Amino acid sequence: MPQPPYRWRGRFARARSFPASFHGDERGTISIVSVFAVLLLTMLLGMVMNVGRQADNKIRMQNAADAAGYSGGLVVARGMNTLAFTNHLLFDVFAMTAFMREGRDQRLPAAMNHHGESYVGEILDAWNVEAGKFSGSAFEKFARLGPAILQKTPREQELVLRFGDWAQAASELILEPILEPILEERLIPEFQRDLVLATPDIAQTAAREIAKRHSGVTRGRGPMFGVLWRTNGTPVCGASDALDRTLPVIDPVMDTLWDQSQQIDKARKQRRDNAVRYLRRWNDLALVAFDREAKMCQFSALWRHFTCAQLNHLLDVEYRMTNLPHLIRTEWSGQTDGTAHLDADFTFVAVVYRDKMPEMMPGLYRDPIDGDSLAYAQVRFFVPRNRLVWHWSSPSGQDWAGNIGGHQIEWPPDDGAEPGDPPTGGEGEWTLQYGPGLSEEWSLLNQNWTVQLVPATTPSLATILQTVPPAGGTPIELPNLGGMSTEDIVTISPH
Repeated sequence: MPQPPYRWRGRFARARSFPASFHGDERGTISIVSVFAVLLLTMLLGMVMNVGRQADNKIRMQNAADAAGYSGGLVVARGMNTLAFTNHLLFDVFAMTAFMREGRDQRLPAAMNHHGESYVGEILDAWNVEAGKFSGSAFEKFARLGPAILQKTPREQELVLRFGDWAQAASELILEPILEPILEERLIPEFQRDLVLATPDIAQTAAREIAKRHSGVTRGRGPMFGVLWRTNGTPVCGASDALDRTLPVIDPVMDTLWDQSQQIDKARKQRRDNAVRYLRRWNDLALVAFDREAKMCQFSALWRHFTCAQLNHLLDVEYRMTNLPHLIRTEWSGQTDGTAHLDADFTFVAVVYRDKMPEMMPGLYRDPIDGDSLAYAQVRFFVPRNRLVWHWSSPSGQDWAGNIGGHQIEWPPDDGAEPGDPPTGGEGEWTLQYGPGLSEEWSLLNQNWTVQLVPATTPSLATILQTVPPAGGTPIELPNLGGMSTEDIVTISPH
């Protein structure tokens, strides 16, 4: 067999030895390992980026839900405070109207014999008669009293006249142009009715706008859509508001679903008690000179008597069944289950919805949850209690309240030190009490309503999360909770 040319012999030799030496050849190994390493790192990077984007989305949506719920609840709390303020304004208008009517009527010719100023002359004349008797007394003290009375009576008469001038001038500026139309046209109750109707819409709009502003960079996704829900499973400002208002209040004049006669009696009593209190304050401020320096003429007592008569006529005759204050729907006193009471009328759930976030590397990673993303938060509006303070009580009756606050376990510490030294010193005892301050009355006389975020534990939570929200953006595809109850959601949810 002929031999191949020499130039081919080396090639054939290397070809025959290649299979035997292949396993030991390390040339190009780094390139192959790099391919697998880059592939693995790419997969890990995709996983980290998916997890990071989901976590960022969750945090953003939870912040949006908290902010939307707090903003919507704050609107409702401010609505309650506004109702309380206008209730007090109504009482004050009645008191001022009675005060100004007396200032107007005491100078009318037909009423000159039926108001306080008309009796002052007779009273002071009687004092002048008595002054003559005192002047002839054998006792020096009484003898000096007679001329003093004669010197003081004309001054008191002049003070009464000047007070009458002021009261009449003030009534001309305030009574007919301002106070009387407010009561005649029922401006305050009409404003309150409009407020009760408008507050839920404002609260829902606030929650929706706050959620939208938390959307940030959309990157192809729609903005967040927030809805404020009531615990009965209906949205705030929904169809149920016509029969069951979002604000837990009663209009005693218009509401017929409740015991109207009982509510009217309660409203009239509340109106009378507070109007009398405001009138008393007005009289105390206006009559300070008569209470201190001009007691002989008895004008202070006469004025108070006739202004109370004016107020009684306003409350019991002219506006007996109108211009009544709004009332709280369910009072705190008498409630056997405080949590259920708060959940029913004073709690909302804010839910924020958003399009489902698209996955990176969808062929490798897939979001197992079907439906769009959502987050929720629960808020409650309430009247807060006063804080705890340390109170020093001593046997001598010298008490002192230190606004130290805190919990009882904080004091006294292990070394036996006291929370503070009382200014009186001596023997005594520290006790923990609720300090004075804000009113804790659960009513529409209290303007201290506030709101706070609370754990989402309302029994209707599962129903709310599975209810399609009202239209307001792109259609929402709710996630399938697989029949989970509220207890199951509370168990797995950290909110």
